[in-house]
Amino acid sequence: MNASTRSSLAGRVIKAAATAVALVMTLAACSSPSALIANASDKSKGSNSGSTTTVRIAAQPYPLYSDIWVAYEEGYLKEELAKAKASFTWDSFKSGPLVNEAVAAGNADVGYMADLPAIIAKSTGQDISIVSNVAYGEKALAVLVPKDSPIKSVADLKGKKVGYAVGSYAEHLLALLLSKDGLTLNDVTSANLSADDQVAALQNKSVDAIVIWEQYITKLEDDGTARVLADGTGIKRGNMITYFTTDYAKQHPEVVKAYNRAVQRGADLINKDPDKAAAAVSKDFGVSADQLKTIWTRLTFTTKLESADIDAIKQVEDFAWKNGILKSEVDVDKLIDTSYQN
Repeated sequence: MNASTRSSLAGRVIKAAATAVALVMTLAACSSPSALIANASDKSKGSNSGSTTTVRIAAQPYPLYSDIWVAYEEGYLKEELAKAKASFTWDSFKSGPLVNEAVAAGNADVGYMADLPAIIAKSTGQDISIVSNVAYGEKALAVLVPKDSPIKSVADLKGKKVGYAVGSYAEHLLALLLSKDGLTLNDVTSANLSADDQVAALQNKSVDAIVIWEQYITKLEDDGTARVLADGTGIKRGNMITYFTTDYAKQHPEVVKAYNRAVQRGADLINKDPDKAAAAVSKDFGVSADQLKTIWTRLTFTTKLESADIDAIKQVEDFAWKNGILKSEVDVDKLIDTSYQN
């Protein structure tokens, strides 16, 4: 990596770190950080009589995590956690970085997100353990361009403005795709945008392309706004994972196992009865049941962490470290703890 590339990447990391510090301060100052939460839970869904612990779940409202949402809406979380004498709270945050900050500020015990944000959290010193998969899917993350864009290939992105969330797994995909054409992130103008802001920017054509995940891919294709330029097929597995704080997991291993059982029940329902599963959660993502079932064809839902998943996560860590995204190297073998698998 040349000096210019390292300097550019370091600049993005510094900006992201500054934002993270501000968010931690905001969260630490609020016993209930409602301004940063997309939705607060119906408390009755997580309450169990006779519980001896309450696990605080930091959620995200995206179809990538559908098996967890099915477990929530269908009552599997409540049922399985009751067997471990646990209740839960559920607050749905607007992004993965906000989940990280909620955990870092001591407001959550468990969060779920894509591969890269979890690795970044560990590299900043958060004492967390990845305890399960949530899903993976090479086609659930993609580069989109306006439907009428003259851009025909990733190589055409050179010199163009691309919107994506810095520090997200979208950044990794973009870097991988550019590298196939001998390009780097320095060859595009990067705009650090949230998913919703990416959509607006693409619609008003203030960016030439975005790198975004589901449900946005399907919605933008269906309404004729955008088309897929490239996705992760063959180059990025795209793992979604669940992590617990290490202290909580060690103190309450049966709760972690119960959580994983509940999520696997959600995955099983998606696979066996997608109509019922979609009816339960499509409203949570702002899509129709039919759109959600289309999205699910691009994802595999499972809590199991297989060797292919672990290898893919190691590749993400290697990329992030070599490109100056991480504050310190992360030992993925120590980050992942498969002892909680059922």
